[in-house]
Amino acid sequence: MSFMAKPKVIHPDLPHNALGLTRRDYEGANSTLCAGCGHDSITAALIEACWALSLEPQNVVKLSGIGCSSKTTAYFVSGGHGFNAVHGRMPSIATGASAANRRLQYIGISGDGDTLSIGLGQFCHAIRRNLDMVYIIENNGVYGLTKGQFSASADVGSRAKKGEVNHSPPIDPVQLAITLGASFVARSFSGDKPQLVPLLQAAMRHRGFALLDVISPCVTFNDHEGSTRSYAYTREHYEEAVHADFVPPPADFVPPQAAIAVDYAPGTTQAVTLHDGSRLLLRKAEEQYDPGDRAAALAAIQGHLAQGEYLTGLLYVAAEQPEFHELNTTPDEPLNQLPYERLNPGPEALAKTLARFR
Repeated sequence: MSFMAKPKVIHPDLPHNALGLTRRDYEGANSTLCAGCGHDSITAALIEACWALSLEPQNVVKLSGIGCSSKTTAYFVSGGHGFNAVHGRMPSIATGASAANRRLQYIGISGDGDTLSIGLGQFCHAIRRNLDMVYIIENNGVYGLTKGQFSASADVGSRAKKGEVNHSPPIDPVQLAITLGASFVARSFSGDKPQLVPLLQAAMRHRGFALLDVISPCVTFNDHEGSTRSYAYTREHYEEAVHADFVPPPADFVPPQAAIAVDYAPGTTQAVTLHDGSRLLLRKAEEQYDPGDRAAALAAIQGHLAQGEYLTGLLYVAAEQPEFHELNTTPDEPLNQLPYERLNPGPEALAKTLARFR
């Protein structure tokens, strides 16, 4: 697959981030997706989030599987590392890479087919391990590369472009993730950049598995009347659970390690401090909704789905859960920086290890 690079013409008055980089420095190749594809809007939000957080491009790892969504990794942070895995197997690559080097920012891009069909098992185990990564599902309800068949996220009663009606119940990734114990779960819409960008920033600063299910209409196969993933339907049927705004930490701030508390009055704003010191500002939209209450989050999601509505925003967060490296007591140093003596302790140490399994 070939991509056409963007011309490097940078206006001298473009704003710079803390690293002295402009937004253009976080771009990638020109998109080959259909004009108006929601995935390109997600790319724009990713560029904005990475630039605003002053991520060092060489420390960003972009991972994907197979599908229209998997092209996204070529369209942002051209200076980062990229790996396009086989269909549904992106979580395995992310797990191995994270185990080898915990100091990098891992961003996985997947689709509803790549995640909820062939990759469902790997998706579940990445959550169970609380892998320290951002996992983005570009969710359009169809297989765009193979001409618009229903995916596992298609709603009952939704119609395909050719008129077929879906009768199979959908797999809802946010309910699945919360049930499996994911520590950060959010849903957004590709056309809602003011909501999506701060959610991406918060996910990148969360320690552990951060899922963002982004409804992203397919303009070619799933943007017609009768589709529940069209631009018109989504704009009319989604409701924000809590309004999120992201506030970066001061450079000299020492990150706390306390659990998140989200007990605040309706109509007020709560600053939630993440483990790196970043703050997520939450404004409660409903008296009954609490993103720190797993049961309440599931009930709210299910209640809105029963009315044909998508609940968006930060749906659930539990920063106190130990993430992948804490669970497995991995070393702080990347494996490729460990000295030979630590990687190969000799035959006596190997014999002791093997003896424990006899």
